[in-house]
Amino acid sequence: MARVLVVGAGIAGDALAVLLERTGWQVVVAEVAPALRTGGHTIDLRGPSAAVLDSLDLLQACRAHLVPQRGIAWVDAHGRRQAQMSVGALDGQGFVSPEELLRSDLARLLHHATGAGTAHRFGETVQALEPVPGGVRAHFRHHPAEVFDLVVGADGTHSKVRSLLFGPEERFRRRLGVGHAWFTLTETAATEDLDGWFLVHNAPGGRVVGLRPGHPGQQEAGLSFRTRQLHLPRDARGQHALLERVFAGTGWRARELLDALTDAPDLAVDTFDQIHLPVWSHGRVVLLGDSAWCASPLSGLGTSLALEGAHTLAGVLTEAGAHHSASDHDVAGALARYERDMRPAVAAAQRLPPGRVALHAPRTRLGIRGAAAVLRAASSPRLSPLTDRLAAGHAGAPDLRPYDLRTTPVTASASDAAGRAAG
Repeated sequence: MARVLVVGAGIAGDALAVLLERTGWQVVVAEVAPALRTGGHTIDLRGPSAAVLDSLDLLQACRAHLVPQRGIAWVDAHGRRQAQMSVGALDGQGFVSPEELLRSDLARLLHHATGAGTAHRFGETVQALEPVPGGVRAHFRHHPAEVFDLVVGADGTHSKVRSLLFGPEERFRRRLGVGHAWFTLTETAATEDLDGWFLVHNAPGGRVVGLRPGHPGQQEAGLSFRTRQLHLPRDARGQHALLERVFAGTGWRARELLDALTDAPDLAVDTFDQIHLPVWSHGRVVLLGDSAWCASPLSGLGTSLALEGAHTLAGVLTEAGAHHSASDHDVAGALARYERDMRPAVAAAQRLPPGRVALHAPRTRLGIRGAAAVLRAASSPRLSPLTDRLAAGHAGAPDLRPYDLRTTPVTASASDAAGRAAG
């Protein structure tokens, strides 16, 4: 039975783990975080997402965790609405979907869908990857080295696997000039009720304050800002200082969010970037999700591409019979087909419409008024061609490609399987 190492226990990594386990692979998932990551805003079930989750028998479970959504509205410093778009606008293809759930809920559902054939190693990552006849020897931070038939880097925009495979991130990173912080805000008696609306406030200087519904008693907060910094602080103190400096005097609920940073359990700060690679694999190592093709959160398609990519990679590997023989020929052919099948969707997602960054974070008061006017106009059915370019781009998404993903019961735990010893 073929063995695969998946680096990264996010949406792409665990979706692939479920699919490969069900088609006969033994799977090890290495995740550098000490536990399953929490946090993250809502993600929707449009495009290929619903089809992939349905094939995993998880669609109904996802729908049981939907967050009530009424739409998105842009407000001024006093909370007065300047523009809005309901979830029903434009046949449900606007910025907010009628069916959205928190990223943390989807990650948990995928994680729990893995079975006896998958072993998770939290607090673990790879330090080196070494080609050997018929496989790849992975050198871990903590575990002894092991040989796998395939290694998949699903470890995000700042992928360790990608750096080992192709070199420094800066070679493939395209900056959009936007920084972002997101975290969960615990509601208090003084917290404004969102009533199911995603509220956004734009302030001069390209500053954006956003709040959207989360779990009961919580709201999901976001702070976006224009920046020329290549790298933002990674330590909590530096992140807090940066956000205090950038959002000082912003208005609306910015002060409330800044005060809540200290207690936020899931604060994440990063830049909005894209990753562009000429190829996604080398030998028996392949990249998946944001590590291969990050389109940035401004595309609105990160989760959809992650799920579609996992489905595609599992499908081509299974149809090539790689879970049985895992020969160099079978693996090489499958990875070439994976890239050929996924490239069109990735290329389309990475083509952000002109002015997308300016619409998200306008710099001037005139730009803010202009963006509100555009968004009001975009809500009109008469201008739906314009909105198709401005919104997430789910309308007209191609059907999920059919692959022969035959289920093969796995009875032995991957953690019990004797990995081929290094050396």
